[in-house]
Amino acid sequence: MKRSARPQGPEADVQRAPPSTLGAVLADARRRLVEANIDDPALEARLMVEHFTNSTRADAIAAPERPVDKAAAEQVASAVGRRIAGEPVHRILGYREFYGLKLLLSPETLDPRPDTETLVDLVLPEARRVAEANGRCRILDLGTGTGAIALAILNAVPEAEAVGTDISEGALETARGNADINQIGSRFAALRSDWLTDVRGRFDLIVSNPPYIRTAELETLPREVREHDPLAALDGGPDGLLPYRMIAAGAPGHLTRGGLVAVETGYDQKTAVMELFTAEGYALLKSARDLGGRDRAMIFAPARRG
Repeated sequence: MKRSARPQGPEADVQRAPPSTLGAVLADARRRLVEANIDDPALEARLMVEHFTNSTRADAIAAPERPVDKAAAEQVASAVGRRIAGEPVHRILGYREFYGLKLLLSPETLDPRPDTETLVDLVLPEARRVAEANGRCRILDLGTGTGAIALAILNAVPEAEAVGTDISEGALETARGNADINQIGSRFAALRSDWLTDVRGRFDLIVSNPPYIRTAELETLPREVREHDPLAALDGGPDGLLPYRMIAAGAPGHLTRGGLVAVETGYDQKTAVMELFTAEGYALLKSARDLGGRDRAMIFAPARRG
């Protein structure tokens, strides 16, 4: 009698009886990620196991024989399969830790990267300075997505308030939810706007992590980015600079006297963005590099107009 073929690949792992202890679940997840050549298998296995088994790193070290029920083990196995298929780990978890905040993700939002914390680091001293001098600091976050930049500043500067704009209503809904779950919703307003088109009023700081990938390069991005981050949050136009032009042109009409503009850039765009802003009459005040030593953020002061 001919035997049926046994399933192979990730599906086979899901169909096998799942491991039943915390240590075994973690070891199995790590093994599968290593075999799939995932870049950081130990970290990503730990994140998924902790999330779906409601455990901590300390639990895995101190109590590896802790029982894991079948449903939780199957959730981990399924999540690992999704990761092997190219879905980013934070999309699987549904959230990202950013500057001490837990931010929920949605299909309409960019998954905020640690590199963007460089922009927050650059802006925070200015926000604190304005808040100390005036008793408040008004911030405009263009292309807010999850709300990451604005909410990180609000969390660190209690006197600050922010408006986050986005063209996507789904992104704005996510940002509102993130403001609420981090208990700063009373100081955050979400506004649907194509950059500055529908913005009213003036702000002490205008910040943005705009799309800056050149259109022709989108297909060369890793599939985790290309297939899961929204195109609108990636595509910066033919030269990757289109959003910077709109920000540079429109920001002065929405800044208070002494107001500043801060932007994140691609690692190879510092010179191009600086030249674009200086051509519009801005002066570069400060720039910053990310943890990898790459140029990542700049802050500008506009020339007085009128």
